[in-house]
Amino acid sequence: MPMPERCSRFAEYRDKVLELFACKGFGQVGMRELATCLGLATGSLYHHYPSKQHLLLDLIEEFYEELLATLGRIEQRAPAKRDKLHALIRAHLNLHQEMPWHFRLAERDSGCLNGEQQERVRQLREQYERRLLLMLGTRPRLSEQAQLATGHAIANLLNSAPSWLAQHTLSEAERDELLENLVSGAIERLLRPSVSRAVA
Repeated sequence: MPMPERCSRFAEYRDKVLELFACKGFGQVGMRELATCLGLATGSLYHHYPSKQHLLLDLIEEFYEELLATLGRIEQRAPAKRDKLHALIRAHLNLHQEMPWHFRLAERDSGCLNGEQQERVRQLREQYERRLLLMLGTRPRLSEQAQLATGHAIANLLNSAPSWLAQHTLSEAERDELLENLVSGAIERLLRPSVSRAVA
């Protein structure tokens, strides 16, 4: 479905809008407050964005575009399968540090979009999840639905893992090593061919 081009001033607005949405919650922020935060008249903001949902959609689209671009960069380096997994985990940890508010908004607030916008987000998410599966490979003989579910589970692991240890005072190296071990173990188990169990 074709979407309108992102507002030319989006980059100028992005960080302030992200901070406001992430800190206060999307539902608690009105267009007037957004306009004040951005130093614009409310009418000027409406000229660029008909609603705050349009702004949120731009932020979530940017998030998935960056995830897809990250996968593309890893694919270009074409490492071996296990190295690919570690590169994926490391890239997601880095992205979480660079774009923490994007992760929070995509996870928490995409349900605030209208039906057409949610469909756009669903398409981007599924495109990202399918690319993940193509990169990592899947178990032989998985049904289409099981493959989709596996891709979704892997994406959720990669995107939520950095928040698991937020309450612990670990060095960056300790945290990253622990997360890499946890996530790589889970993903490798998901992708391992199943061994048929003997019925007792």
